[in-house]
Amino acid sequence: MTRIEKITEGVGIWTAYYRARPHKFAEDYLHLDLKLFQKILLVAMNISTIFIMIAARGIGKSFLSAVFCVIRCILYPGTKICIASGTRGQAINVLEKILLELKPLSKELAMEIDEKETRINGTNAQIVFKNRSYIKVVTSTDSARSNRANILILDEFRMIKKWVIDDVLKKFLTYRRMPRYIELSDEQRKAEWNKEKSMTVWLSSAYTTDHWSYTKCVDTFESMKQGKKRHFICGLPYELSIKEGLLDRSVIEDEYVESDFNELRFQMEYEALWWGSSEGAFFDYDSISKNRKIQYPMLPNNLASMLGNSQLIKIPHKQNGEIRILSADIALMSSKKNNNDATAIFINQLTPTKAGRYTSNIVYADTHEGLRTDDQALIIRKIFDEYDCDYLVLDTNGLGLGVYDCLARDIVDPDTGEIYPAISCCNNAEMAARCTVIGAEKVIWAIKASAQFNSDCAFLLREAFRSGRLRLLAAELDAEEALEGIRGYNSLSAADKLQFKLPYIHTTLLIDELTKLQHEEAGGKVKIFEKSGMRKDRYSSLSYNYYVATQLESKMSKRYSINAQSTEAFVIKPPQYTGKAVNKTNGRNNHPGWY
Repeated sequence: MTRIEKITEGVGIWTAYYRARPHKFAEDYLHLDLKLFQKILLVAMNISTIFIMIAARGIGKSFLSAVFCVIRCILYPGTKICIASGTRGQAINVLEKILLELKPLSKELAMEIDEKETRINGTNAQIVFKNRSYIKVVTSTDSARSNRANILILDEFRMIKKWVIDDVLKKFLTYRRMPRYIELSDEQRKAEWNKEKSMTVWLSSAYTTDHWSYTKCVDTFESMKQGKKRHFICGLPYELSIKEGLLDRSVIEDEYVESDFNELRFQMEYEALWWGSSEGAFFDYDSISKNRKIQYPMLPNNLASMLGNSQLIKIPHKQNGEIRILSADIALMSSKKNNNDATAIFINQLTPTKAGRYTSNIVYADTHEGLRTDDQALIIRKIFDEYDCDYLVLDTNGLGLGVYDCLARDIVDPDTGEIYPAISCCNNAEMAARCTVIGAEKVIWAIKASAQFNSDCAFLLREAFRSGRLRLLAAELDAEEALEGIRGYNSLSAADKLQFKLPYIHTTLLIDELTKLQHEEAGGKVKIFEKSGMRKDRYSSLSYNYYVATQLESKMSKRYSINAQSTEAFVIKPPQYTGKAVNKTNGRNNHPGWY
């Protein structure tokens, strides 16, 4: 055996050895000291045709994918890897890991890379190896169709549109790596070609169970259990990062004490848990989330003015026939001591349909904690006027009675000196009598809840979600893209941006609350209650709001029917006006009393 033949044979032996043990190659050739879980994942990535990792922040998924890419490109000459992500910058991050972190540690790796062909810029990002392998970043758009690869890496794949993955990115994998075996016949080449399958690596944090990415994970999990295909999926929470020294415990502790701490975001981004409804929940997550269709909230004037009073977010003038309902579930204790106490406020914009019915649109949501009765009454009264609401829904069985009594008197804003006139009850004569101000506008809808009433509200709200008649603000995690389209938003501070996102956040928290509520059914009625330490103030406020909306719709439908019958028998001439009409309801629909 000649010297060249001995070297060639040795290369073949070591190549086979390292291909079966990619973690050893990372140690010996790249000089990396990998954690045990990283070694296991590298082996799984190397043998799986579909590999999915749902990872918490700080676990190092970009680093691990960079190591995997380098190993494949060196051990399998001619490997073509394409990396796509929700944003091009996220995909380029993998290349930067290779050049800035891996390359300085390994002279061997530096020798493998073709410096002349390697570049990272806004339009062209690639690392080219001297053995004809390359790693290339592609954009997740229709324009990427011409690329070819035998390994596709989808970083933060939940942020990539599904049609782009199916119709564009997956089509790259029609190419398979074919080594230059000079001595092989065409048949032998075909056999070798069939041995290596194209591979897809899916990397992301968790998201919601109604998203297509969750379905992809479930399908892969079922396939992995059957063991018929080389499919692999795992979820790695933040506890693993802390245990392996990749994440400092104080980072997690700091997250918990932040004033804007979001439990749902933490669950998805750090705990690697998908968010959806509990098993057997009265309000199921899928039927609610499909109604998150409102792109922009109606924001108070002080916020809208920060973005030039953009028509997308400012409070608009009412449409013909539109009704606005404000609801508030009252709490007085601070949540620092009572985690399940907060005043929840919702604005419902009822818009008429051609069929004479109404669609409920929850265009604003907020909560207040630890405020006194008179302070809450002032806040509610100011919001009521600012949004030009027609009705105020208030539970007057408990703490709401004190707020009602404040609203039933003239309120003076101590900061501005503005006087807000007293308002009275429109649906209960006894409650209306508590207001002693003559001529007070009857706009408060007093709720006197009973077991039957609460049961009716629960069934009505569930049916509203199922039928699509109650629409909510878009998903909080997707709101950033919509808001960034408004001129001036990107120049705001992080604290100001948070103010614009709060209605979306409160909507997300509402859904989380709804899906975690427990229930008991007996005698045709349902009783809704919260778990220990949980809340149901948002649910109560929204359910009462929608109940009133159905009552108004029923009343308006009857009027519509009567008017329709009247026009068949009579021809009414339009009135002639000689003077200017005066609107005494300050722009609100002049609906009569209901009691």
